[in-house]
Amino acid sequence: MLRDALPKIITPLPGPKAQAIIERRAKAMPNAIKCGYPCVIARGEGAMFEDVDGNIFLDWIGGVGVLNIGYSRPELIDAVKAQSEKYFHAMMNIVTHEGYISLAEKMNQIVPTKGTPRKTMFVNSGAEADENAVKIARSYTGRPNVIVFSGAFHGRTMLTMTMTGKKAYAVGMGPFPDGIYRAEFPYLYRAPGGMTETEAIAYYVKKLEQLFIEASPAEYVAAIVIEPVQGEGGFVPVPIEYVKALRKICDEKGILLVADEVQTGFSRSGRMFASEYWAEAGAPADIITTAKSIAGGMPLSAVTTSAEIMDAVTGGTIGGTYCGNALSCASALKVIEVMEKEDYPARARAIAEKCNKVFAGWKEKYEVVGDVRGVGCMMGIEFVADKASKTPNAKIVTDIVNYAVQKGLLLESAGTYGNVIRFLAPLCITDAQLEAGLAIYEEAIKACM
Repeated sequence: MLRDALPKIITPLPGPKAQAIIERRAKAMPNAIKCGYPCVIARGEGAMFEDVDGNIFLDWIGGVGVLNIGYSRPELIDAVKAQSEKYFHAMMNIVTHEGYISLAEKMNQIVPTKGTPRKTMFVNSGAEADENAVKIARSYTGRPNVIVFSGAFHGRTMLTMTMTGKKAYAVGMGPFPDGIYRAEFPYLYRAPGGMTETEAIAYYVKKLEQLFIEASPAEYVAAIVIEPVQGEGGFVPVPIEYVKALRKICDEKGILLVADEVQTGFSRSGRMFASEYWAEAGAPADIITTAKSIAGGMPLSAVTTSAEIMDAVTGGTIGGTYCGNALSCASALKVIEVMEKEDYPARARAIAEKCNKVFAGWKEKYEVVGDVRGVGCMMGIEFVADKASKTPNAKIVTDIVNYAVQKGLLLESAGTYGNVIRFLAPLCITDAQLEAGLAIYEEAIKACM
């Protein structure tokens, strides 16, 4: 069975069938939608997929965090099929469908925002969720401005491109919307030299407070938007002590704290949501956005907040045609049911424990492994020229990714400097597959040094 298979490459990559399809892709699709991997999927199960030439790959990217529950989960197939036989779509502005309501009720129960009762709205992508969170915050507070962070990624709409720190995602797209201001993210590995963690956090908090003086007065700020673990920024976790400082600032100044859990949500962090760690520390977010693994690959995203905040939104300013599609809602309800029944957060913690031990060993052995970090099963390794200089080493990351795929393991880079490899393996990965992937990964490091 494919879901229990190990990586196996039987043809040079890309194989002949894949090559033909990739050539068709080049003629039919925009060049700006890039893909550097020499494989074309034919079917997938669990953490594995087979390409059109019969090569079998272990996927440690998982649709960039979409496939926490894996490929082709039978329960999801059955749920979507059953819904499809009733109706595909009912627009919530016209005809109420119960799946939307049931999923919203479940999200209101499990998403750890500040304030109850809660309400949830659905859209179609992470970018839409983040954009709607900003609209909700502006409507509730009556304020125009938003603070985001260096290294952030929030999407590719015009507003979320502006919010995103890495401007490679926004080349030639300006002018950008006004009212977005950027603070320095507490990237402890690259904090000013000689600082302790406590000193570094105090430094970054002071930098944020300086923004109120130099960029936007606090009374004009509607929201501070931050990822619990930066994705494209390099899998950099926000320290809990910094989150507690943010919560205090937001409470004092009437600002809403928004957690972008598009990538961290749905068991990846070792909790159903990474911001559960925030709530446990007494610093819950006001608004939480989710997407990616919410529906196992069906297009869906969500914004959850208190009823007080959500019901302050001006009528007609949120929503859309496909928002809360019936098939996607059916899939999401089943995703949550399976994750709770099988305790996916615990599985994430078990995988993380194994990987952290191995990755820590690599950090000791290899001069190019500068930092190992993450929360739960959302981990990154930062590669450097050497540990002393911490000079970003993007070349070795590119080489490792290219080497690994030829052995049947899909890895992906991240980070402002392109020198981080992220770990987003589906949480249904078997122990044997995890071991096989770690072996290929280390072989790639050795080969590319």
